[in-house]
Amino acid sequence: MSHKTQLHALTAAVAAAASTCAWALEPQSIRLGDSLNFSPSLQVTESYDDNIRAVETGELSSWVTRISPAFALGADGHKASYQVQYRADSDTFHSSHLDDNTDHHLTAKTAFNFNVRNHLTFDIGYHRVELLDSENSDHQSQNDKYNTIDAGALYSFGAPRARGQIDFGVRHQRLRYENTQHINDDLEREFTQANTIFYYRLAPRTRALIEARYTDFNYVSNDLRNSSEIALLGGLAWEATAKTTGAIKIGSQKKHFEESSVGNMSGSMWEIGIDWKPRTYSTVSLTTRQAIDENYQSGIGASAVESTLVKLGWKHGWTNRLSSETSYSYIKRKYQDYDRDDRFDIATLDLTYELRRWLDVSLGLKYIQKDSTRARESYERSIVGLTVAASL
Repeated sequence: MSHKTQLHALTAAVAAAASTCAWALEPQSIRLGDSLNFSPSLQVTESYDDNIRAVETGELSSWVTRISPAFALGADGHKASYQVQYRADSDTFHSSHLDDNTDHHLTAKTAFNFNVRNHLTFDIGYHRVELLDSENSDHQSQNDKYNTIDAGALYSFGAPRARGQIDFGVRHQRLRYENTQHINDDLEREFTQANTIFYYRLAPRTRALIEARYTDFNYVSNDLRNSSEIALLGGLAWEATAKTTGAIKIGSQKKHFEESSVGNMSGSMWEIGIDWKPRTYSTVSLTTRQAIDENYQSGIGASAVESTLVKLGWKHGWTNRLSSETSYSYIKRKYQDYDRDDRFDIATLDLTYELRRWLDVSLGLKYIQKDSTRARESYERSIVGLTVAASL
């Protein structure tokens, strides 16, 4: 039974907890032609995780070796740009080699600037991921194994300094699991989203905005979760005004289920991201979000989840070579039609030293505490890791 499949951005910090250090390098490119560049890089992390399965009792600790090769292939033209990126994350669990796995991430993006008023971008990605799952006393546990195909397009009309601008976006995602014994089959789905954002310039660097979104969820075998959503948001977006950059969106969200036996949902929604730079070498960031999300928990009757995220971060350059990044995240998840509330507290600290232009060494610390109203769903987890990142 799956216990920790978290695909949404709200819980990405938990799903990626085994990685303690950030990817910091900007690789130098190899020119393969007049406009074609190739950028390889490599990251190696050795970490100690005292609870690799994120369980309340019977914790298993392990040293974990992660090797992450990556490359980017890009081309820039007069009115168009193209980029393909690939990254593999190979994890070796020295106390549990049956859990060794390799994740694959392949993405491509192209952008067209037809003229000063018309811009179009396309992107597509394929991700094949395996997440360690908690033990279950009733039957043999399986790790969550899934793949996603995600594609989107965005058309923007309006000159950069025009009074008004408008964006039209569309996105489609397909999620499929690779577990045996039909585990996680009830989570397989596709969603399609369309949105429109209208911007109105209030000042040279400040714009008011109104956004409308429509999302359709279609599950392969779990018809009770088929639904559609409508969200209306308004707010502000600004750039480098009084040392801050950010966007604020506040509004409401409504979720309608196809099955009449499942109650519809509605509530307030917000998405806020603000960066404050008191110094050129120091940045304080605030990110917060509240929304109705899909339930990514297999085998339970929750129709959806009310999610709240608050994250506070601080990046600081102590010297030309030494920098730090700290953060604290609070995540709350309230399950609908199911008696369960979860809370996550996540604290991180990363120190990075630039040995050479092409070589960084980082020390990362991460602490995760989950409190749940359901039995056997709470846990604590600490991870410490040393990362070497290299490029050309």
